[in-house]
Amino acid sequence: MDFEESIINAQDFDNLVQVEQAQEMKETTTTTTPPPVTNKRGRKPGKKSSDKVDIKAKLERSRQSARECRARKKLRYQYLEELVTDREKAVISLRQELDKYRTWCVEVDEGRIPEGLPELLDELGAVKQESAGGVLM
Repeated sequence: MDFEESIINAQDFDNLVQVEQAQEMKETTTTTTPPPVTNKRGRKPGKKSSDKVDIKAKLERSRQSARECRARKKLRYQYLEELVTDREKAVISLRQELDKYRTWCVEVDEGRIPEGLPELLDELGAVKQESAGGVLM
């Protein structure tokens, strides 16, 4: 067998393989049918009366869930309202304190010592001494 004969035999073999593959493809495509397309949505045919009981139970669970959701929402709003009220009270007290300090500044500018200033300075001095004493140790 020389080189040309081996090439011809190889080509014949390739052709034979291609023919067999084509026949197999025809057989598999003709014997198998694609799976039917099913729609998963919507009502299913053949529902029974027992399914109506399930639907009623489902509706009741839904109603109960809605009641619980409304209760949680109500509690959340109450909590947030309390937070807002507490913050508003804090803002009011801080504004009063700021007004007090402004009046003290005006009195100090006029050369007078305002009421409560010496006590505040004594408190701050005691706090500074305590913190300075802690640092020296």
